[in-house]
Amino acid sequence: MRRIPLSVPVMRGNEGRYLQECIDTNWVSYVGPFVERFETAFAQAVSAPYAVAMQSGTAALHVALLAAGVGRDDLVIVPDLTFIAPANAARYCGADPVFVDVTPDRWQLDVDKVGRFLEQECERGADGTRDRTTGRRLAAIIPVHLLGHPVDLDPLIALAERHRLAIVEDATESLGSSYKGRAPGTFGICGCFSFNGNKIITSGGGGMITTASHDIAERARYLSTQARDDRREYVHESVGFNYRLTNLQAAVGLAQLEQLDAHVARKREIASRYAKGLADVPGVTLPGEAPWARSTFWLYTILVAPPAARTSRELIDALEAEDIEARPVWAPLHEQRPYRDARTFGLEHSGTIHARAVSLPSSVDLAAEDQERVIAAVRRSLVAVAKRSA
Repeated sequence: MRRIPLSVPVMRGNEGRYLQECIDTNWVSYVGPFVERFETAFAQAVSAPYAVAMQSGTAALHVALLAAGVGRDDLVIVPDLTFIAPANAARYCGADPVFVDVTPDRWQLDVDKVGRFLEQECERGADGTRDRTTGRRLAAIIPVHLLGHPVDLDPLIALAERHRLAIVEDATESLGSSYKGRAPGTFGICGCFSFNGNKIITSGGGGMITTASHDIAERARYLSTQARDDRREYVHESVGFNYRLTNLQAAVGLAQLEQLDAHVARKREIASRYAKGLADVPGVTLPGEAPWARSTFWLYTILVAPPAARTSRELIDALEAEDIEARPVWAPLHEQRPYRDARTFGLEHSGTIHARAVSLPSSVDLAAEDQERVIAAVRRSLVAVAKRSA
């Protein structure tokens, strides 16, 4: 039986031709024409004035936070349910995360709870907003556009302006989605994207910072290239990082970006087929879209609720037994060992979502017959549980 992977890259465009051009011209490292071409094309794709290519999405988050002025002993608001990278990036800056809950319906950062935290637990002063409990400055908010669906940004931006907080968007899973017709990653002071192998486009690894500020773009480029201050001499006035994308990776990324619209269309087709095939399964909640959103459904993720909630991991195991790869979502960040002492607020839903969520195969080239095989396997497992519980 052929294995059905969770999400794998599809390379059917100009990847090979562009890579060969890199090899033929000997431009293979982080300097080369494809880096600039990729940055220019990406900025155009999301309608951002500037884009700076990075080694990874995590590197993008780190540099973006530094460029936004986040420093030692600051606090950064992060959703409790997400991949650990945003929290780690805050720590790289010497700051600490404050974990706020996500919404129960679309699992995005709960903007109402962010507002309650800022109004009830913090106070505004001449030097910004500070946490009353610790006295530490709130410096930024990282809204993570989870699983291809955007966060509700307008009220979040209003809160950030009121409390003088920078917004650094984690758009690593949401390339190709939109919020009120505009691309996530273009609302905050910076947006951060990832091109890991399982993302909607890939460069094998890599990331991108988008911004409307020329100064921030130049600062990001400077910090990511070891903060070199002289084009000829090796002079460094700041601590920098080796975070630049290679020309080889940029060549692959550019070829993938040329296929973005087709990849998004396929992801949405896959989501539609899952929605039809699983709509009547007992105990399953399907992902949806807010009226103001267009999701890419990067990984199609369902919630397995009572009576089948206790079997979400059993469902993953049952699918694995049929050579179908599925996975849970991330464990709440406040439960991770490095962050067990972190400040939290309003945590009600992140743990439940983690316990019940299952991400299903969502590769761009997922064949219809393979998807029907997944649907049938999910139905068999959960319908059997419902019968046992009746």
